[in-house]
Amino acid sequence: MDAIVNAPIISIGKFDWTITDVIDNRKEETPYIFGKLSKYAKEGHATVIDEVSRSQVDADVPNLLEASSSFIYLPEYSGIAFLHVWNGIQEDVFPRRFKSVIEAAFDGFFVACDVEPVSDYRAFTSRLKKLSHFTGFSATVHPPNPLFGRLWGGLNDYIENRNASEVTVKEQTSKTKGLKSRIIELMDRIMDSPEYEPGEPPAIGDAAILMAADGYGRGKVVGMENGDEVVIKTSDTQKSFLHDKEPVPKELAVKTKVQFEKISKERDMNH
Repeated sequence: MDAIVNAPIISIGKFDWTITDVIDNRKEETPYIFGKLSKYAKEGHATVIDEVSRSQVDADVPNLLEASSSFIYLPEYSGIAFLHVWNGIQEDVFPRRFKSVIEAAFDGFFVACDVEPVSDYRAFTSRLKKLSHFTGFSATVHPPNPLFGRLWGGLNDYIENRNASEVTVKEQTSKTKGLKSRIIELMDRIMDSPEYEPGEPPAIGDAAILMAADGYGRGKVVGMENGDEVVIKTSDTQKSFLHDKEPVPKELAVKTKVQFEKISKERDMNH
């Protein structure tokens, strides 16, 4: 959080990146940090009007802003919501640049920062249901902080007992019936009833995909659809909501908290 407040400037390609317009409300009743991930050109060029000649001319504009993405970080959920900026800072670009800025604050020394998307269960399962069978599961997951999902609690305990900072699970099959999995059933059942308790703990492959879908890693499912091999990633169905492009920080904090609370209740996640 200190790195967000005192972000360094990094250069990537033609542009510089940093975090601007920070509002540090860590001590408020609803703690949050608001900022804008800003992309700008050190030696920018813009078209201006020359009043004397009544013509458009190019002019040098130092530190010309190219794009900025408003975001809010809620420490209570270790969660972040950010604005997707078309042709500027897209949803796949923000996590990479945010990671680079935060890690640069510590000179990349013994530090890692990753922003993993929380998947929309309904969109994810509706996509999985189009597959006739699964041929591969893979996921890389890391210990949650501070929330964890009950369905993948066993995998979480395993990671903790092994004292691991990251675990990778990979399953493949060439058999005609595909992998045996309850992933669709598990997601459907917990969406219907957050108190749902499976008769037996989910298999490690299913648990890893669930964990990645809840924002604690990256996962993908490979399967067959109409004779073609299809790859479905947990990041393909990122959870999102609508808000003003120029948000009032406190209003955004409240709305983001509601979203994280809703996700936690839907999936019966606990501290």
